[in-house]
Amino acid sequence: MFHAASSLVPGSRSPKNRNDQHNGPPDDHDDGSPGRSGLGRPEDGSAERPSSRPGARRDAFFDNAKYLAIVLVALGHSWEPLKGDSRVLQAAYMLVYTFHMPAFIVISGFFSRSFDGSPARLKRLVTGVAVPYVVFESAYPLFKRLVDHDSQAAVTLLDPYYLTWFLCALFIWRLTTPVWKMVRHPLPVALVMAMLASLTPDFGGDLDLQRVLQFLPYFVLGLCLRPEHFRMVRRRSVRIAAVPVFALSLAFCWWAASKVDTGWLYHRSAAQELGQPWWAGPLMQLALFGCSLLLTACFFSWVPGRKMWFTVLGAGTLYGYLLHGFLIKGADYRGWFAHPALHRPLGEIGVSLAIALAVTALCTPPVRRVFRFVMEPKMAWAFRPDAAELARERARQEPGRQPGQAQERDGKRDEVRSDARRERVGVQER
Repeated sequence: MFHAASSLVPGSRSPKNRNDQHNGPPDDHDDGSPGRSGLGRPEDGSAERPSSRPGARRDAFFDNAKYLAIVLVALGHSWEPLKGDSRVLQAAYMLVYTFHMPAFIVISGFFSRSFDGSPARLKRLVTGVAVPYVVFESAYPLFKRLVDHDSQAAVTLLDPYYLTWFLCALFIWRLTTPVWKMVRHPLPVALVMAMLASLTPDFGGDLDLQRVLQFLPYFVLGLCLRPEHFRMVRRRSVRIAAVPVFALSLAFCWWAASKVDTGWLYHRSAAQELGQPWWAGPLMQLALFGCSLLLTACFFSWVPGRKMWFTVLGAGTLYGYLLHGFLIKGADYRGWFAHPALHRPLGEIGVSLAIALAVTALCTPPVRRVFRFVMEPKMAWAFRPDAAELARERARQEPGRQPGQAQERDGKRDEVRSDARRERVGVQER
């Protein structure tokens, strides 16, 4: 989900795509009411009952999950240039990359269930996803030109750069939501599409479609989930079982660190591009889907359901996601990650703590207020007035009037005017 700079690329990569890493951002722009990001405010401070109405109120469980996931996203970025010197860091990197992006996408799908293609939803999609994509897709190459003095860094909206691929993917996924809600068996269909994409080389350069399709099953799964499914994974028995599952997974990643290409975890390449036979792509898609879901369920089981000190930060994870990339990129362009002290255990711990604190600060309300004009622009000037919204606004201005009453009143007024006009015309003719 994160695209690191070219110096951070783990292994060779086809020049067709400028993404250096593949990490995705949290989905702060759900389909709630305009101006709201996240899930709405919890009624009882508990996430044992996730909201069944996306955008109706904030739920502490999901805000906590998004904040913890964005911290893992930032840690993965900071570990990328350091992991070559530590087998333990390589194992932790593989473990985190197996589930942090799927967790984000599942949550994004869950809170996209209400998307119906209506004008209000489409406006929200444009202002909350498309506009930030255009802004940051332009900002990152310009930042590289300025800091890295790279005159070849080009701005192109068709080739997502660094972190912006997730916004592009989310835009496409949400647009197709009504289709997935009509399909009888959406998840198997999405899995087949991901498997076919993994065996198709030279596909997906524009709009990073390779990654859009390979991550699609997680979004469709989120569309299929209901609140009771999240309650199931948060049982005490699941929390206890998650401990050995994570321990065994970390041990497996330690063993596989030098044997498995981490490119599989990025879901941006076909099997042939990773030096594997074509049939390995579909098999790895199925295997990774199962492993990712297992670890994602374990991750959700550990997420606190009550309101914590960081719960409020869950509403600003998109800010932390898109902005922390400038810190990582800037450090990489300046060569700071090459300092020998950072490649020792204490240095790795220090970098991890620093980036965790930085991304936490970027999710805070003051930062959100400063950058809201980019992340959540209102852009009323860009859209035609919605007749239904205007009727509701008139009803709000006249206490005791309902939108239907306002429309009926306006209709009667037009009818009276029309009758008066016809009467005047008849008098003139006589």
